[in-house]
Amino acid sequence: MRRSEFLRAVESEFRTRASSLLQDLVLTPLGDRTAAEALDAGVPPREIWFALCDEMDVPESRRHGAGRLEPRKR
Repeated sequence: MRRSEFLRAVESEFRTRASSLLQDLVLTPLGDRTAAEALDAGVPPREIWFALCDEMDVPESRRHGAGRLEPRKR
């Protein structure tokens, strides 16, 4: 998962709460850092995504492949 895919996934899943979750929610599995701090520290976005999903009880069915752009139609 790329950083851009991660950010799209967070926006898609959490909508209006996305920004505050990235900046304010401290995630224990990420060393007691916020998602934004973890990104800045070089933690892989996929690891951050799963930690955020675990904390927010996102169902498994909405965790995989989130944030990917649809393939272009030819």
